Amino acid sequence: MYRIVIYPHQKQDSLINLLSDQEHYLRRVVRLNNGQNFIAMDGKGYSWEVKLTDKGGEIIHVIEENRELSIEVTLMVALPKGNGFEDIIRCTTELGVNKLQPVISHRTLLKPSENKWERWHKIAVESAEQSERQIVPYIAKPIPVMEAFTTMKKLNIPKYIAVARTDAPHLLNFLTRDLWDSPSQIIIATGCEGGWNTDEIQWAIASNFQEVSLGKRILRAITAPITAMSLISGVMETNNK
Repeated sequence: MYRIVIYPHQKQDSLINLLSDQEHYLRRVVRLNNGQNFIAMDGKGYSWEVKLTDKGGEIIHVIEENRELSIEVTLMVALPKGNGFEDIIRCTTELGVNKLQPVISHRTLLKPSENKWERWHKIAVESAEQSERQIVPYIAKPIPVMEAFTTMKKLNIPKYIAVARTDAPHLLNFLTRDLWDSPSQIIIATGCEGGWNTDEIQWAIASNFQEVSLGKRILRAITAPITAMSLISGVMETNNK
């Protein structure tokens, strides 16, 4: 069944007021007719089965399902070059990420514009619809990396920074231990091409981030956050947490 993400103001009692682009998608792209059903979701955890009508959509019933991880995951990602961050949004949304905090590190080449952020949000919406999630990940505005570390220092939750060419234990070692304590949130930071510099790693450690490895091989800036999110998702769902 086709899914769309709606804004809160679109739901009025048992009716869904469709936006023009949503009605075009349902009627012209996927070719639904009046009386056929689709799923509307608010991106915050609620979904409804809806019947298409001349006035928009009529809610049939609330959908009781949960495809979300039982822990909120924030990925702090140093922006890769080109359109790499778009691939990160798509893949990590499918894997269950809750928030993506792009950061500008010393080796970051991309300096995104405002319309780039708007595109990122659209990709998150589309990926949530495709993967049948109830939550659309929040894409934060890019900030300097040191500012991000300082802000997150105040959070008393597990925090990790993935570093290449390190003797630190693998992230999986910490996940299988720390996630059994049932934290409500977790943060992991991954670098851009060339990785973190020494000052950034030291600042992260001073901000209570645990240095971790993602394996013996050197991962691309796009691969690293997807790998980290895959590990978190696997540990949580394997243990039914």
